[in-house]
Amino acid sequence: MNSTRIKIDDLIGIVKQGGKIKTGVDVYDDQQVLLLERDVLIENVRTLELLQEKGINTLTLDAGGQSGGIWDAQGNQVSISKNGAIGIETKAGTKPAPGAGLGAIEKRLQEIEELKTIAAEKYDHAKANIKRVLGQIRETGGEFDYDEVETHVSELVEFLTVTENPFSYLTKEIFTYDDYLYNHSVNVCAIGTAVVNRFNSNFSAVINDHLNAGAPGTYDPFVKKNGIEKNSYKCYHMDEIQEISMGFFLHDIGKVMVPDEVLNKSGRLTKKEFDLVKRHSHQFGAELLEKNRLKNAFIRNIVKYHHAPLYEGEERGYPVERHPSDIPIYVKIGKLADIYDAMTSKRCYKEAFNQISVVTDIFRQYAKKDTMLQYVLHAFVKSIGIYPPGSIVYLRNGQMAYVLESSGPLAIPFTNTNGETLEEKPDPMDMGDRTVKDKFRIDNRRSIKTPLEVYNLLPSYLQPKTT
Repeated sequence: MNSTRIKIDDLIGIVKQGGKIKTGVDVYDDQQVLLLERDVLIENVRTLELLQEKGINTLTLDAGGQSGGIWDAQGNQVSISKNGAIGIETKAGTKPAPGAGLGAIEKRLQEIEELKTIAAEKYDHAKANIKRVLGQIRETGGEFDYDEVETHVSELVEFLTVTENPFSYLTKEIFTYDDYLYNHSVNVCAIGTAVVNRFNSNFSAVINDHLNAGAPGTYDPFVKKNGIEKNSYKCYHMDEIQEISMGFFLHDIGKVMVPDEVLNKSGRLTKKEFDLVKRHSHQFGAELLEKNRLKNAFIRNIVKYHHAPLYEGEERGYPVERHPSDIPIYVKIGKLADIYDAMTSKRCYKEAFNQISVVTDIFRQYAKKDTMLQYVLHAFVKSIGIYPPGSIVYLRNGQMAYVLESSGPLAIPFTNTNGETLEEKPDPMDMGDRTVKDKFRIDNRRSIKTPLEVYNLLPSYLQPKTT
Protein backbone atom coordinates (compact mmCIF):
# COMPACT_ATOMS: atom_id res chain seq x y z
CA MET A 1 0.00 0.00 0.00
CA ASN A 2 1.30 3.44 -0.95
CA SER A 3 0.27 5.41 2.14
CA THR A 4 0.60 9.14 2.81
CA ARG A 5 -0.14 11.23 5.89
CA ILE A 6 -2.49 14.20 5.30
CA LYS A 7 -3.40 17.05 7.62
CA ILE A 8 -7.00 16.76 8.81
CA ASP A 9 -7.41 20.54 8.36
CA ASP A 10 -6.77 20.07 4.62
CA LEU A 11 -9.27 17.20 4.47
CA ILE A 12 -11.86 19.31 6.28
CA GLY A 13 -11.38 22.03 3.68
CA ILE A 14 -11.99 19.54 0.87
CA VAL A 15 -15.14 18.07 2.47
CA LYS A 16 -16.50 21.59 3.09
CA GLN A 17 -16.23 22.16 -0.66
CA GLY A 18 -18.32 19.04 -1.36
CA GLY A 19 -15.48 16.53 -1.61
CA LYS A 20 -15.37 12.95 -0.28
CA ILE A 21 -12.68 10.90 1.43
CA LYS A 22 -12.01 7.23 2.10
CA THR A 23 -8.87 6.46 4.09
CA GLY A 24 -8.45 2.84 2.99
CA VAL A 25 -6.80 2.44 6.40
CA ASP A 26 -8.35 1.72 9.79
CA VAL A 27 -7.87 4.64 12.20
CA TYR A 28 -7.08 3.94 15.86
CA ASP A 29 -6.45 6.18 18.88
CA ASP A 30 -3.51 5.85 21.29
CA GLN A 31 -5.35 3.13 23.20
CA GLN A 32 -5.81 1.12 20.00
CA VAL A 33 -9.55 1.79 19.96
CA LEU A 34 -10.94 1.72 16.43
CA LEU A 35 -12.27 5.19 15.55
CA LEU A 36 -12.83 4.88 11.81
CA GLU A 37 -13.03 1.85 9.54
CA ARG A 38 -11.06 1.87 6.28
CA ASP A 39 -14.09 1.56 3.98
CA VAL A 40 -16.16 4.40 5.47
CA LEU A 41 -16.81 7.18 2.95
CA ILE A 42 -16.40 10.52 4.72
CA GLU A 43 -18.87 13.09 3.42
CA ASN A 44 -19.47 15.04 6.62
CA VAL A 45 -17.02 17.46 8.23
CA ARG A 46 -18.18 16.41 11.69
CA THR A 47 -16.56 12.97 11.23
CA LEU A 48 -13.16 14.62 10.81
CA GLU A 49 -13.78 17.10 13.63
CA LEU A 50 -14.52 14.22 16.01
CA LEU A 51 -11.17 12.67 15.12
CA GLN A 52 -9.48 16.00 15.88
CA GLU A 53 -11.21 16.09 19.25
CA LYS A 54 -9.56 12.71 19.93
CA GLY A 55 -6.17 14.33 19.34
CA ILE A 56 -5.69 13.08 15.77
CA ASN A 57 -4.44 15.88 13.51
CA THR A 58 -3.23 13.82 10.53
CA LEU A 59 -4.64 10.79 8.76
CA THR A 60 -2.90 8.02 6.86
CA LEU A 61 -4.50 7.55 3.44
CA ASP A 62 -4.01 4.89 0.78
CA ALA A 63 -2.55 7.28 -1.79
CA GLY A 64 -2.64 4.60 -4.46
CA GLY A 65 -6.40 4.82 -4.60
CA GLN A 66 -6.93 1.05 -4.56
CA SER A 67 -8.81 0.95 -1.27
CA GLY A 68 -9.03 4.64 -0.46
CA GLY A 69 -8.74 8.09 -1.97
CA ILE A 70 -9.95 11.67 -2.18
CA TRP A 71 -12.48 13.05 -4.63
CA ASP A 72 -13.62 16.62 -5.26
CA ALA A 73 -17.25 17.78 -5.52
CA GLN A 74 -17.33 16.79 -9.21
CA GLY A 75 -16.05 13.28 -8.50
CA ASN A 76 -12.54 13.92 -9.81
CA GLN A 77 -9.78 11.85 -8.22
CA VAL A 78 -7.50 14.06 -6.15
CA SER A 79 -3.79 13.26 -6.29
CA ILE A 80 -1.51 13.17 -3.27
CA SER A 81 2.22 13.78 -3.64
CA LYS A 82 4.87 12.11 -1.50
CA ASN A 83 5.13 15.23 0.67
CA GLY A 84 1.39 15.26 1.28
CA ALA A 85 0.46 18.04 -1.18
CA ILE A 86 -3.10 17.63 -2.47
CA GLY A 87 -4.06 18.51 -6.04
CA ILE A 88 -6.19 17.70 -9.08
CA GLU A 89 -4.57 16.59 -12.31
CA THR A 90 -5.51 18.77 -15.33
CA LYS A 91 -4.14 19.18 -18.86
CA ALA A 92 -2.36 22.31 -17.65
CA GLY A 93 -0.80 20.45 -14.72
CA THR A 94 -1.73 19.89 -11.09
CA LYS A 95 -3.87 22.51 -9.37
CA PRO A 96 -4.63 22.67 -5.63
CA ALA A 97 -7.80 20.89 -4.53
CA PRO A 98 -10.57 23.30 -3.41
CA GLY A 99 -10.25 23.92 0.30
CA ALA A 100 -6.83 22.30 0.69
CA GLY A 101 -3.62 24.06 1.65
CA LEU A 102 -5.31 27.23 2.88
CA GLY A 103 -3.72 29.42 5.52
CA ALA A 104 -5.53 30.21 8.77
CA ILE A 105 -6.93 33.53 7.53
CA GLU A 106 -8.01 32.09 4.18
CA LYS A 107 -9.79 29.25 5.94
CA ARG A 108 -11.52 31.69 8.27
CA LEU A 109 -12.67 33.80 5.32
CA GLN A 110 -14.00 30.68 3.64
CA GLU A 111 -15.89 29.77 6.82
CA ILE A 112 -17.26 33.32 7.09
CA GLU A 113 -18.63 33.17 3.53
CA GLU A 114 -20.27 29.81 4.22
CA LEU A 115 -21.80 31.10 7.46
CA LYS A 116 -23.02 34.27 5.74
CA THR A 117 -24.88 32.16 3.19
CA ILE A 118 -26.59 30.18 5.95
CA ALA A 119 -27.27 33.31 7.99
CA ALA A 120 -28.84 35.09 4.99
CA GLU A 121 -31.25 32.20 4.50
CA LYS A 122 -32.20 32.08 8.19
CA TYR A 123 -32.50 35.87 8.27
CA ASP A 124 -34.83 36.02 5.26
CA HIS A 125 -37.07 33.29 6.67
CA ALA A 126 -37.30 35.02 10.05
CA LYS A 127 -37.93 38.41 8.47
CA ALA A 128 -40.72 37.01 6.29
CA ASN A 129 -42.20 35.41 9.39
CA ILE A 130 -42.35 38.61 11.48
CA LYS A 131 -43.85 40.37 8.47
CA ARG A 132 -46.61 37.73 8.35
CA VAL A 133 -47.14 37.99 12.10
CA LEU A 134 -47.66 41.75 12.02
CA GLY A 135 -49.92 41.35 8.98
CA GLN A 136 -52.02 38.77 10.84
CA ILE A 137 -52.35 41.11 13.82
CA ARG A 138 -53.61 43.92 11.59
CA GLU A 139 -56.07 41.63 9.80
CA THR A 140 -57.44 39.83 12.87
CA GLY A 141 -57.32 42.69 15.32
CA GLY A 142 -54.58 41.13 17.38
CA GLU A 143 -54.24 37.36 16.87
CA PHE A 144 -51.31 35.58 15.22
CA ASP A 145 -49.94 32.07 14.70
CA TYR A 146 -47.52 31.62 17.60
CA ASP A 147 -46.56 28.06 16.62
CA GLU A 148 -45.31 29.25 13.24
CA VAL A 149 -43.25 31.97 14.91
CA GLU A 150 -41.77 29.45 17.32
CA THR A 151 -40.72 27.16 14.46
CA HIS A 152 -38.89 29.89 12.56
CA VAL A 153 -37.26 31.39 15.63
CA SER A 154 -36.09 27.94 16.75
CA GLU A 155 -34.31 27.48 13.41
CA LEU A 156 -32.66 30.89 13.77
CA VAL A 157 -31.69 30.27 17.39
CA GLU A 158 -30.18 26.89 16.52
CA PHE A 159 -27.79 28.73 14.17
CA LEU A 160 -27.15 31.53 16.67
CA THR A 161 -26.32 29.23 19.59
CA VAL A 162 -23.82 26.96 17.80
CA THR A 163 -21.99 29.70 15.90
CA GLU A 164 -19.18 31.82 17.30
CA ASN A 165 -20.10 35.51 16.95
CA PRO A 166 -23.25 34.89 14.83
CA PHE A 167 -23.83 38.64 14.70
CA SER A 168 -20.87 38.88 12.30
CA TYR A 169 -22.76 37.11 9.53
CA LEU A 170 -26.02 39.04 9.47
CA THR A 171 -26.48 41.70 6.81
CA LYS A 172 -26.70 45.23 8.21
CA GLU A 173 -29.05 47.55 6.34
CA ILE A 174 -27.70 51.11 6.24
CA PHE A 175 -29.33 52.54 3.11
CA THR A 176 -33.08 51.94 3.41
CA TYR A 177 -35.61 51.94 6.24
CA ASP A 178 -38.70 50.57 4.48
CA ASP A 179 -38.48 47.23 6.34
CA TYR A 180 -36.95 48.63 9.51
CA LEU A 181 -39.39 47.05 11.96
CA TYR A 182 -38.93 43.59 10.39
CA ASN A 183 -35.13 43.89 10.19
CA HIS A 184 -35.00 45.25 13.72
CA SER A 185 -36.92 42.28 15.13
CA VAL A 186 -34.48 39.79 13.60
CA ASN A 187 -31.41 41.85 14.50
CA VAL A 188 -32.39 42.21 18.16
CA CYS A 189 -33.08 38.48 18.29
CA ALA A 190 -29.64 37.73 16.81
CA ILE A 191 -27.69 40.24 18.89
CA GLY A 192 -29.58 39.49 22.09
CA THR A 193 -29.20 35.73 21.72
CA ALA A 194 -25.45 36.06 21.11
CA VAL A 195 -25.08 38.20 24.24
CA VAL A 196 -27.26 35.86 26.35
CA ASN A 197 -25.10 32.91 25.31
CA ARG A 198 -21.89 34.69 26.24
CA PHE A 199 -23.31 35.98 29.54
CA ASN A 200 -24.61 32.50 30.33
CA SER A 201 -21.17 30.94 29.85
CA ASN A 202 -19.21 33.66 31.62
CA PHE A 203 -21.47 34.19 34.62
CA SER A 204 -22.11 30.48 35.11
CA ALA A 205 -18.32 29.93 35.17
CA VAL A 206 -17.91 32.63 37.84
CA ILE A 207 -20.52 31.00 40.08
CA ASN A 208 -19.06 27.53 39.55
CA ASP A 209 -15.57 28.79 40.42
CA HIS A 210 -17.00 30.27 43.60
CA LEU A 211 -18.79 27.04 44.51
CA ASN A 212 -15.85 24.80 43.68
CA ALA A 213 -13.44 26.95 45.67
CA GLY A 214 -15.45 26.30 48.82
CA ALA A 215 -15.51 30.00 49.60
CA PRO A 216 -16.54 31.08 53.12
CA GLY A 217 -20.30 31.06 53.34
CA THR A 218 -20.74 28.45 50.59
CA TYR A 219 -22.91 25.82 52.23
CA ASP A 220 -23.40 22.24 51.07
CA PRO A 221 -25.64 20.23 53.42
CA PHE A 222 -24.03 16.92 52.43
CA VAL A 223 -20.38 17.75 51.73
CA LYS A 224 -18.14 19.71 54.07
CA LYS A 225 -14.81 19.92 52.27
CA ASN A 226 -14.53 17.77 49.17
CA GLY A 227 -16.70 16.30 46.46
CA ILE A 228 -18.41 19.46 45.29
CA GLU A 229 -19.83 18.84 41.83
CA LYS A 230 -18.00 20.68 39.06
CA ASN A 231 -19.96 23.05 36.85
CA SER A 232 -23.19 22.29 38.65
CA TYR A 233 -24.65 25.77 38.08
CA LYS A 234 -26.03 27.13 34.82
CA CYS A 235 -27.78 30.49 34.69
CA TYR A 236 -29.98 29.67 31.67
CA HIS A 237 -30.75 26.29 30.14
CA MET A 238 -31.31 25.75 26.42
CA ASP A 239 -35.11 25.72 26.58
CA GLU A 240 -35.00 28.99 28.52
CA ILE A 241 -32.70 30.57 25.92
CA GLN A 242 -35.18 29.54 23.24
CA GLU A 243 -37.96 31.37 25.09
CA ILE A 244 -35.76 34.41 25.72
CA SER A 245 -34.94 34.55 22.00
CA MET A 246 -38.66 34.43 21.23
CA GLY A 247 -39.05 37.46 23.50
CA PHE A 248 -36.30 39.31 21.63
CA PHE A 249 -37.97 38.47 18.31
CA LEU A 250 -41.38 39.72 19.48
CA HIS A 251 -40.12 42.61 21.65
CA ASP A 252 -41.59 45.34 19.40
CA ILE A 253 -44.79 43.52 18.49
CA GLY A 254 -46.83 46.34 20.07
CA LYS A 255 -45.62 48.82 17.44
CA VAL A 256 -48.14 47.37 15.02
CA MET A 257 -50.76 49.22 17.10
CA VAL A 258 -49.02 52.59 16.60
CA PRO A 259 -50.07 54.49 13.44
CA ASP A 260 -47.44 54.41 10.66
CA GLU A 261 -47.54 58.21 10.33
CA VAL A 262 -46.29 58.44 13.91
CA LEU A 263 -43.73 55.61 13.74
CA ASN A 264 -42.27 56.92 10.47
CA LYS A 265 -42.53 60.63 11.16
CA SER A 266 -39.41 62.36 9.83
CA GLY A 267 -39.63 65.33 12.19
CA ARG A 268 -39.57 65.58 15.95
CA LEU A 269 -42.43 63.82 17.75
CA THR A 270 -44.81 65.87 19.86
CA LYS A 271 -45.21 64.91 23.51
CA LYS A 272 -48.56 63.31 22.70
CA GLU A 273 -47.04 61.31 19.83
CA PHE A 274 -44.08 60.18 21.94
CA ASP A 275 -46.41 59.09 24.74
CA LEU A 276 -48.30 57.02 22.15
CA VAL A 277 -45.08 55.39 20.91
CA LYS A 278 -44.05 54.53 24.48
CA ARG A 279 -47.27 52.58 24.94
CA HIS A 280 -46.06 50.00 22.35
CA SER A 281 -44.27 48.02 25.05
CA HIS A 282 -45.97 47.98 28.44
CA GLN A 283 -49.50 48.46 27.08
CA PHE A 284 -49.98 47.47 23.42
CA GLY A 285 -47.43 44.65 23.47
CA ALA A 286 -48.72 43.27 26.76
CA GLU A 287 -52.31 43.39 25.49
CA LEU A 288 -51.39 41.44 22.32
CA LEU A 289 -49.73 38.73 24.38
CA GLU A 290 -52.84 38.48 26.57
CA LYS A 291 -55.10 38.32 23.52
CA ASN A 292 -53.05 35.38 22.20
CA ARG A 293 -53.02 33.74 25.64
CA LEU A 294 -49.22 33.88 25.87
CA LYS A 295 -48.35 33.68 29.56
CA ASN A 296 -44.62 32.96 29.13
CA ALA A 297 -42.77 35.13 31.67
CA PHE A 298 -39.63 35.50 29.54
CA ILE A 299 -41.54 36.85 26.56
CA ARG A 300 -43.87 39.01 28.64
CA ASN A 301 -41.03 40.65 30.58
CA ILE A 302 -39.04 41.44 27.43
CA VAL A 303 -42.04 42.91 25.61
CA LYS A 304 -43.13 45.03 28.61
CA TYR A 305 -39.80 46.20 30.01
CA HIS A 306 -37.24 46.42 27.19
CA HIS A 307 -37.22 50.22 27.60
CA ALA A 308 -37.16 50.20 31.43
CA PRO A 309 -34.29 51.86 33.38
CA LEU A 310 -31.32 49.51 33.84
CA TYR A 311 -29.89 51.29 36.87
CA GLU A 312 -31.21 53.60 39.54
CA GLY A 313 -31.32 57.16 38.23
CA GLU A 314 -31.30 56.31 34.50
CA GLU A 315 -33.43 58.89 32.73
CA ARG A 316 -35.98 58.46 29.94
CA GLY A 317 -36.65 54.80 30.74
CA TYR A 318 -40.21 53.50 30.77
CA PRO A 319 -42.25 52.15 32.45
CA VAL A 320 -40.87 52.88 35.90
CA GLU A 321 -43.17 50.59 37.87
CA ARG A 322 -40.25 48.26 38.70
CA HIS A 323 -36.97 49.07 40.39
CA PRO A 324 -34.00 48.41 38.05
CA SER A 325 -32.81 45.59 40.33
CA ASP A 326 -36.13 43.82 39.60
CA ILE A 327 -35.63 43.95 35.82
CA PRO A 328 -34.44 40.46 34.76
CA ILE A 329 -30.95 40.14 33.31
CA TYR A 330 -32.23 38.90 29.93
CA VAL A 331 -34.44 42.00 29.64
CA LYS A 332 -31.40 44.22 30.24
CA ILE A 333 -29.58 42.34 27.49
CA GLY A 334 -32.57 42.89 25.20
CA LYS A 335 -32.49 46.63 25.88
CA LEU A 336 -28.80 46.91 24.94
CA ALA A 337 -29.43 44.92 21.74
CA ASP A 338 -32.40 47.16 20.95
CA ILE A 339 -30.37 50.36 21.49
CA TYR A 340 -27.42 49.13 19.42
CA ASP A 341 -29.48 48.05 16.43
CA ALA A 342 -31.69 51.15 16.47
CA MET A 343 -28.68 53.46 16.51
CA THR A 344 -26.74 51.62 13.80
CA SER A 345 -29.73 51.35 11.42
CA LYS A 346 -30.99 53.96 8.98
CA ARG A 347 -34.31 55.49 9.99
CA CYS A 348 -36.62 57.89 8.20
CA TYR A 349 -35.36 60.67 10.47
CA LYS A 350 -31.63 59.81 10.71
CA GLU A 351 -28.71 58.03 9.07
CA ALA A 352 -27.04 54.97 10.57
CA PHE A 353 -24.50 55.86 13.25
CA ASN A 354 -20.99 54.45 13.26
CA GLN A 355 -20.92 51.05 14.98
CA ILE A 356 -17.70 51.75 16.89
CA SER A 357 -19.11 55.00 18.30
CA VAL A 358 -22.32 53.27 19.36
CA VAL A 359 -20.49 50.51 21.24
CA THR A 360 -18.35 53.15 22.96
CA ASP A 361 -21.39 55.28 23.87
CA ILE A 362 -23.29 52.30 25.31
CA PHE A 363 -20.26 51.28 27.36
CA ARG A 364 -19.85 54.78 28.77
CA GLN A 365 -23.57 55.02 29.56
CA TYR A 366 -23.78 51.76 31.53
CA ALA A 367 -20.28 51.11 32.89
CA LYS A 368 -19.77 50.96 36.67
CA LYS A 369 -23.46 51.42 37.52
CA ASP A 370 -23.97 48.15 39.39
CA THR A 371 -22.25 44.77 39.60
CA MET A 372 -24.70 42.64 37.61
CA LEU A 373 -24.99 45.25 34.88
CA GLN A 374 -21.20 45.03 34.55
CA TYR A 375 -21.48 41.33 33.64
CA VAL A 376 -24.21 42.14 31.11
CA LEU A 377 -22.19 44.97 29.60
CA HIS A 378 -19.06 42.82 29.38
CA ALA A 379 -20.97 40.10 27.51
CA PHE A 380 -22.45 42.74 25.17
CA VAL A 381 -19.10 44.34 24.28
CA LYS A 382 -17.41 40.95 23.82
CA SER A 383 -20.23 39.74 21.55
CA ILE A 384 -20.47 42.84 19.36
CA GLY A 385 -16.77 43.62 19.50
CA ILE A 386 -14.99 46.91 19.99
CA TYR A 387 -14.71 46.96 16.20
CA PRO A 388 -17.99 45.43 14.95
CA PRO A 389 -18.22 43.81 11.49
CA GLY A 390 -18.84 46.39 8.78
CA SER A 391 -17.14 49.23 10.64
CA ILE A 392 -14.41 51.38 9.08
CA VAL A 393 -11.06 51.97 10.77
CA TYR A 394 -7.92 53.91 9.97
CA LEU A 395 -4.53 52.20 10.04
CA ARG A 396 -1.48 53.98 11.39
CA ASN A 397 -0.04 54.36 7.88
CA GLY A 398 -3.12 56.32 6.77
CA GLN A 399 -4.96 53.52 4.96
CA MET A 400 -8.62 52.79 5.67
CA ALA A 401 -9.73 49.23 6.38
CA TYR A 402 -13.07 47.41 6.50
CA VAL A 403 -13.70 45.12 9.49
CA LEU A 404 -14.77 41.66 8.32
CA GLU A 405 -15.03 40.09 11.76
CA SER A 406 -14.78 41.57 15.26
CA SER A 407 -12.61 38.73 16.55
CA GLY A 408 -9.06 39.94 16.04
CA PRO A 409 -10.39 42.08 14.47
CA LEU A 410 -10.02 40.67 10.95
CA ALA A 411 -9.85 43.62 8.55
CA ILE A 412 -9.07 44.28 4.89
CA PRO A 413 -7.46 47.57 3.71
CA PHE A 414 -9.33 49.19 0.81
CA THR A 415 -7.45 52.47 0.26
CA ASN A 416 -3.81 53.43 -0.14
CA THR A 417 -2.08 55.86 2.21
CA ASN A 418 -3.43 58.76 0.12
CA GLY A 419 -7.04 57.69 0.65
CA GLU A 420 -7.49 56.34 -2.90
CA THR A 421 -9.31 53.04 -3.52
CA LEU A 422 -6.93 50.15 -4.09
CA GLU A 423 -7.17 48.61 -7.55
CA GLU A 424 -6.20 45.14 -6.39
CA LYS A 425 -7.79 43.16 -3.58
CA PRO A 426 -5.28 42.88 -0.70
CA ASP A 427 -5.05 40.07 1.81
CA PRO A 428 -7.02 40.52 5.06
CA MET A 429 -5.03 41.06 8.24
CA ASP A 430 -5.64 39.71 11.71
CA MET A 431 -5.03 42.77 13.90
CA GLY A 432 -4.71 40.52 16.93
CA ASP A 433 -1.65 38.82 15.42
CA ARG A 434 1.49 40.05 17.17
CA THR A 435 3.48 39.71 13.94
CA VAL A 436 1.44 42.44 12.19
CA LYS A 437 3.68 45.44 11.57
CA ASP A 438 3.03 48.52 13.68
CA LYS A 439 2.11 50.67 10.66
CA PHE A 440 -0.77 48.29 9.84
CA ARG A 441 -2.34 48.46 13.29
CA ILE A 442 -5.53 50.42 14.00
CA ASP A 443 -5.02 54.14 14.63
CA ASN A 444 -7.43 55.07 17.42
CA ARG A 445 -6.43 58.75 17.18
CA ARG A 446 -8.16 59.24 13.83
CA SER A 447 -11.86 60.09 13.57
CA ILE A 448 -13.88 57.07 12.53
CA LYS A 449 -16.17 56.87 9.50
CA THR A 450 -19.41 55.09 8.69
CA PRO A 451 -19.72 52.77 5.67
CA LEU A 452 -22.16 55.30 4.24
CA GLU A 453 -19.57 58.11 4.43
CA VAL A 454 -16.95 56.09 2.55
CA TYR A 455 -19.33 54.17 0.28
CA ASN A 456 -17.84 55.64 -2.90
CA LEU A 457 -14.36 54.54 -1.80
CA LEU A 458 -15.38 50.97 -1.03
CA PRO A 459 -14.50 48.44 -3.77
CA SER A 460 -17.47 46.55 -5.18
CA TYR A 461 -16.75 43.42 -3.15
CA LEU A 462 -17.16 45.40 0.09
CA GLN A 463 -20.09 47.64 -0.82
CA PRO A 464 -23.28 46.82 1.09
CA LYS A 465 -26.34 46.32 -1.08
CA THR A 466 -28.40 49.45 -1.65
CA THR A 467 -31.68 47.66 -2.33
